[in-house]
Amino acid sequence: MTVVDEGSGRLPVAEPGAVRRAAVRLLRADRRAFGAALALNVLAAGAGLAGPWLLGRIIDEVRAGHGTGAVDRLAAAILACALAQLLLARWARYAGHRFGERTLARVREEFVGRALALPASVVERAGTGDLTTRGTADVAAVGTTLRDAGPELLVCTVQALITLGAVFVIDPLLGAIGVLGLTPIWFALRWYLRRARAAYLAEGAATSEIAEIVAATASGARTVEAFRLQERRTAASRDALEIARRTRLRTLHLRSVFFPVIEVSYSLPVAGVLLLGGALHARGAMSLGAVVAAALYLRQFTEPLDQILLRVEQLQSSGASFARVEGLAGAPRAEPDGGAPTPADDRIDVTGVRYAYERGGEVLRGVDLTVRPGERLAVVGPSGAGKTTLSRLLAGVDAPSAGAVTVGGVPVAELAPETLRRQVVLVTQEHHVFLGTVRDNLLIAEPAASDGQLWAALAAVGAADWVRELPGGLDAVLGGGGARTDGSQAQQLALARVVLADPHTLILDEATALLDPATARHTERALAAVLRGRTVIAIAHRLHTAHDADRVAVMQDGRLTELGTHEALVTADGAYAALWRTWHGERAGDSRAGEGAGAPGGAGQAGEAGEAGGAGEACQAQTP
Repeated sequence: MTVVDEGSGRLPVAEPGAVRRAAVRLLRADRRAFGAALALNVLAAGAGLAGPWLLGRIIDEVRAGHGTGAVDRLAAAILACALAQLLLARWARYAGHRFGERTLARVREEFVGRALALPASVVERAGTGDLTTRGTADVAAVGTTLRDAGPELLVCTVQALITLGAVFVIDPLLGAIGVLGLTPIWFALRWYLRRARAAYLAEGAATSEIAEIVAATASGARTVEAFRLQERRTAASRDALEIARRTRLRTLHLRSVFFPVIEVSYSLPVAGVLLLGGALHARGAMSLGAVVAAALYLRQFTEPLDQILLRVEQLQSSGASFARVEGLAGAPRAEPDGGAPTPADDRIDVTGVRYAYERGGEVLRGVDLTVRPGERLAVVGPSGAGKTTLSRLLAGVDAPSAGAVTVGGVPVAELAPETLRRQVVLVTQEHHVFLGTVRDNLLIAEPAASDGQLWAALAAVGAADWVRELPGGLDAVLGGGGARTDGSQAQQLALARVVLADPHTLILDEATALLDPATARHTERALAAVLRGRTVIAIAHRLHTAHDADRVAVMQDGRLTELGTHEALVTADGAYAALWRTWHGERAGDSRAGEGAGAPGGAGQAGEAGEAGGAGEACQAQTP
């Protein structure tokens, strides 16, 4: 079972029962390695028990007046057992670490698989900060536990149980006194465990919130500057840091109470055994060697117990992290292709669509639109008109609050992931260059593509020349210690992946914003040539895109107000004609409004208009 916060859109967190079942599943997946590590730990603990018992024998032999020969033999046995314990313990830790690394690999693979199966809308609502923190800090915490704390806890638990059992073998009464002396530790542990999980989960959520705010502020830096939101973002960061500070002070308070109680309680079992054992020895009911051996066992018992309690504290932190990692299993998943409907054709219909963000007003208000297969449609309008929101609905990233967006008669949001990727691809200003070669970055879109196809895709978006100049060409390593790419080159790689994916419908939401106007125009025309026969929907801030389109859709205040060809809309002298005149810097009513398509002077303004419009749309999408 998982806890899902539907209202906030946060990713779910697994309940303790689900975490335990997941842990058992991981143990069963590599049961042989776990069993070998457990057996070696038992043998190592058994070898460690011989020392105190043999020392007690030496004391009794000396008191009985036996010679040095018996002492020498017992001392040699102690040395042999210590050496055996050392070797077995090292072997056990080696086996435990191998088990931990293999298990950590399974955790990482499961996390990646679950993250990739998340619908885009779920990731958008949850925020990249939470998902990133779970995939980095939380997985790292789980890895540390599996690699270090897990094997150490296993070793110490076996040692502690066997050591305490040895005290009962010497004398049950002494064993009972030793257990009674551990009572304060038991109460302190219960007090701590009742509070620790919630405290560490709150700390993890606060850390995710900081990551989300930092990521959003960094990625939207231009928007923050354009709308002068610096103080608001600083205040949000300060509030998140304050919450994180409080959650960390809470976990620190728990540790500052728990560990001092534990340290004081360690001496109670040894003191109790010495007092009771001394009294029994004085009455002749117990040998001095037995008292010494029992006291040494209990003193030896505190060492693994101390490690257990330290690891238990670590397990609370990593357990909370594991609950967050395992929580992805309860997140909504995209349906596989087998159970999803198949579109009859590539026609896109938008019928009575309305959309409102969870914490904002209505963005789209009754939009009706039909996009014919193979059509080039440009969507234009002032900043905040709802263009980007419409593109997300067309791409199936979000589902409309009312109305329907269908492709071939099937709601886009209900398409299976693989079908959706073949049907509709959304390309935005956001881009990513993966660590690896140029070839690796391109084969993500089409693993079976040949080198000829890769070069053709690069040429289509104007990237072939600079890739050829790289040492190694397609085999040139990007990022890290390899070649670095600027924003325009990274965007060209993203567009080349689109060419290779060869979707039926391509939605460009200011996808060439980072390219200079001349390169952007060349790239868009090259893409149009490559994707001829495909449906292309361009969210256009640079109006030359609208001029080249088959039809232009004009958005204003969340509504579709005009629809037609460029020439028809300019002639109609409506909202689009006003935008076109502004684009060319002409006065209202200028009779030359329709002239000069693609004029050099307009290109420079296009870049400025595009950046301003993009900033507005980013604000619209992220901060309703």
